[in-house]
Amino acid sequence: MTPGPIPLSQRPPPTRPRIRWRIYLFLFGFGMIAYIQARSITVAGVQMMPQLGLTAAQLGWLETAFLVGYTGLQFPGGVIGQRLGARATFVLIGIVAVLATLATPLAPWFLTGGALFAALLTAQLVLGASQGPIFPVSAGVFEAWFTPDKWPLVQGVQSCALGLGAALAPPLITQLMAAYDWQRALLWIALPPLAVILWWGLYARNTPEQHPKVSAEELAELGGHVRAEPDGRISGSRIAALFADPQVLILTGSYLCMNYVYYLIANWCFLYLVQERHFTMLEGGVLAAIPPLAAAAGAGVGGQLTMMLVRRRGVRRGLRVLPLISLPAAGLLQFVAVDATNAYVAVGVLALCFFCVEVNEGPYWTAIMHTGRADTMAAAGILNTGGNLGGIVGTPIVGYLAGRHDWTAAFLIGTAFAFASAAGWLLVDPERRAAG
Repeated sequence: MTPGPIPLSQRPPPTRPRIRWRIYLFLFGFGMIAYIQARSITVAGVQMMPQLGLTAAQLGWLETAFLVGYTGLQFPGGVIGQRLGARATFVLIGIVAVLATLATPLAPWFLTGGALFAALLTAQLVLGASQGPIFPVSAGVFEAWFTPDKWPLVQGVQSCALGLGAALAPPLITQLMAAYDWQRALLWIALPPLAVILWWGLYARNTPEQHPKVSAEELAELGGHVRAEPDGRISGSRIAALFADPQVLILTGSYLCMNYVYYLIANWCFLYLVQERHFTMLEGGVLAAIPPLAAAAGAGVGGQLTMMLVRRRGVRRGLRVLPLISLPAAGLLQFVAVDATNAYVAVGVLALCFFCVEVNEGPYWTAIMHTGRADTMAAAGILNTGGNLGGIVGTPIVGYLAGRHDWTAAFLIGTAFAFASAAGWLLVDPERRAAG
């Protein structure tokens, strides 16, 4: 049963840091954990393939299963989050993610052959599905716990967690594999999240008004915004209205285009450096960690800059500035990267390109929050479905071109996607639905 608001007379004295920032740290941690879990299979695959008799194509199918589950649960996960509340939803999906992570190293002790591959495929599908609601539900938490002027900052900094998790996964898992083996390495990374999930379940509440440690002073800082909490009564007609909303569709289409570039660099950078730039596997592994770190920095910087721009220029104009500059820049930088004669310069340019892509996380997610308001979780689920479709669309294109060693075409297609993504922002007016 959802607890009701606590009277102001029963509120405790104010604390530092504020409770909303403690809630935020949990969401930052959930994002980092998710990306460590998601990247674990690709790193462990080095030992899994010879030990289990898996081919590179089968490993690719495991990655695809994760992405399909992740994409498919974006919107349903947002609706579930609105109906169950963020507190219960994160406990539920967190436990399922831990079980799916555990299933991968445990399955070979019980199964072999086709049955084993089917189990691994199912585990990755379930892991992806369990992580699908994380960012749509996080957006709803930010909508309820932070004032609109802070939305770009909290969204951008949370996106840092993704880059940090992606950068941390390879060295962490390779060290564990060196000390033990791939199965024990995955077992070790599966268990610590249980402590975070339990702590969240005991500490978190869906809104500031429900939290017993939120002071009257903190509620005053949030003002009347705390009443714009996620609406658990979301109906079929309201869901249909979201899918028909022009602003939701424009943002989703633009985000899809941007994420072709995101997945191109995030998933294919290592292969590009080894195959096209002729680095050794060890060199490529080290250098491939640079773009995700640049992306993490970009997300944080973009969140801060967008917050400042929105305060000075208003929501509509302030949110447009960075996408209209950085997305065309990312398109041009892809062309520069493939044309660079020096391989190390190419790495640096790709890192700068990834930085330019990720500075836009704050603008996209803030815009969908302004558009969705009480239906933010569901609206964000639609946005992130489009974002991950960018990966589903791009993966076969890049895979085909990489097989032909035609990396120039893969990146030039990315240039076109980046410019199309920027063009979408000329039509974005996130206050239109909120004001209607």
